Amino acid sequence: MRILVLGGDGYLGWPTALHFSRAGHEVGVVDSFARRQYDHEMGVDSLVPIVPLFRRVRTWEEVAGLTIDTFVGDLTDAEFVKKTLREFRPHAIVHFAEQRSAPYSMIDQKHAVYTQVNNVVGTLNLLYSIAEVDPDIHLVKLGTMGEYGTPNIDIEEGFIEITHRGRTDVLPYPKQPGSFYHLSKVHDSANIMFACKIWGLRSTDLNQGIVYGQETPEAVLHPDLATRFDYDGVFGTVLNRFCVQAVVGHPLTVYGSGGQTRGMLDIRDTLACVELAVGAPPAAGEYRVFNQFTESFSVMQLAEMVVDAYPGRVDISSVQDPRVELEEHYYRAAHTKLLDLGLVPHLLDQGMLSSLLAVADRHRDRVDPDAIRATVEWKRTASWLPTAGRRSDGLARSSR
Repeated sequence: MRILVLGGDGYLGWPTALHFSRAGHEVGVVDSFARRQYDHEMGVDSLVPIVPLFRRVRTWEEVAGLTIDTFVGDLTDAEFVKKTLREFRPHAIVHFAEQRSAPYSMIDQKHAVYTQVNNVVGTLNLLYSIAEVDPDIHLVKLGTMGEYGTPNIDIEEGFIEITHRGRTDVLPYPKQPGSFYHLSKVHDSANIMFACKIWGLRSTDLNQGIVYGQETPEAVLHPDLATRFDYDGVFGTVLNRFCVQAVVGHPLTVYGSGGQTRGMLDIRDTLACVELAVGAPPAAGEYRVFNQFTESFSVMQLAEMVVDAYPGRVDISSVQDPRVELEEHYYRAAHTKLLDLGLVPHLLDQGMLSSLLAVADRHRDRVDPDAIRATVEWKRTASWLPTAGRRSDGLARSSR
C-alpha cells in the first residue's frame, strides 16, 4: 500500500512511518516542523536527542535500504494538501498532524485559537482534498480518549444506544472534553463523520489513551532514528515525568489526590493499532471509532509503580492540580474493537518501567528541572482580563 503519514516527524508519526516502511509499504511523511518550533517557544527539548527529518530519512535508507518520501508543508495550506495527495496518491492516510498538548492550548487566548485553527482547519482541508482527489482513500485519524471526559457511566466506542420517550437510536457518545485541545478533537470527529456521510468517505477515528514508551523495533536500530521523549510540564506525559523525576531525585509530583484515571498504551501498541486499522478499512461512507488503549491507571497508581520499579529512594508529593478536573471519578471504557481485529497488547509491567527509567537515566544530563513544573493554569478570573473593555461587574464587555 501507499501510506501517507501526516505529522511524520513527530513522537508517534516518525516510528509509525518506519514501521510501515519496514513492513513493505511505500511511505510518505508530511510535516511542517511545528512541533520543533513549540520546543523553541517553550525553551525545552526532547530528553532523547532527535536529528532533523532529512537526516532521519537518509539514515533509514542507509540502515534499512528503504526510502521514505518527504513533503514539507502545513495542512492549513489547502493547495499544499491537495498537491501532496495528487503527487503521492495514497491508499491510506494516517493523520497525526495536530497540536496535541492540552496545557499548550490552555496557555492563553492566542494558544487556544492557534490550536483550534491548526487542528480543525487542517483536518477540514484534508477532508476536502480527499473528496476531490480520491474519495476511496482511507483516513485513519488520531483522536483522543479525552474527547469523552470522565462521565459517571461506562464509555462506549464512539456511539451509544439511547432510548428516549419510547424511541431508540444509536447516537454519537456525548463528549465532555477537558481543554481547548480536546475540544478541537471533538470538532474533528464531528467534521469527519459528516464528510463520510455526505461524500462517501471512509474513516477510522482512533480515540487514543496516553502513550508511554520511546523505543520501537525500528527506532532502536540507530540513534538517528530515535523518537521523542517529552517530560516537560506542557508536552510531557505523566509517566515520562515521573520517570525523569525519579532518576534526578525529585519527588514525583501528583496533581491533587491523584485519582484521575486514564486509558494508557505502549507505543508499540500504537503502531500495531494503526496497522490493524489500515489493514481492515471501513466501507465507503462509514465512519467508525476505536478506543485505542489497553489498560487504565490512576495517576497515583502510576506514581506508586514508578516508586516500586526504581532501585533508589523515591518520594511522592501532592501538588495543587492546575487543571479543572475531577480528582476522583468513575472510569470504565470499552476497548474491544482493536482486540477483535487481533491486537495483542504489551501491558505496563516492571520491564517497561525499567526501560523507561533506563532511558531517563541515560540522558539525565539533559534534564532541565525547571521544565518539569506545571506552569499553565486552567482557571482564569476577571482580574486576568485586560483592563480595557472590563465591565464594572468584572465581566468582559463585547467589543462590538
